Amino acid sequence: MKRPLNPYLVLAIAFLLPGAGQVLNRQPVRGLIFVLFAVLLGAFTLKTAPPQASFVGQIAGTLFVWAVAALDAYKVARLRMELWRQRQENAAREDKNS
Repeated sequence: MKRPLNPYLVLAIAFLLPGAGQVLNRQPVRGLIFVLFAVLLGAFTLKTAPPQASFVGQIAGTLFVWAVAALDAYKVARLRMELWRQRQENAAREDKNS
């Protein structure tokens, strides 16, 4: 099995572009869904925010989905890394016992 990407690298790229972390984790449909919700929720908050709200307040929906997408990508990458490590340790243990 091929070594998965470093979870911190996935997290850094996920913070640069929403959905990119999911694509790196080989979950492109999930990444597309995150991008879609970021756009939809961003448009909704932009339309419903009061005129005196700050720019961050007006795009709060997009920022929320972006943060959730980045954390999701990191979590999946970390789980994949741990599974890979466990498999490597088990294979080494089996080779040693053989």
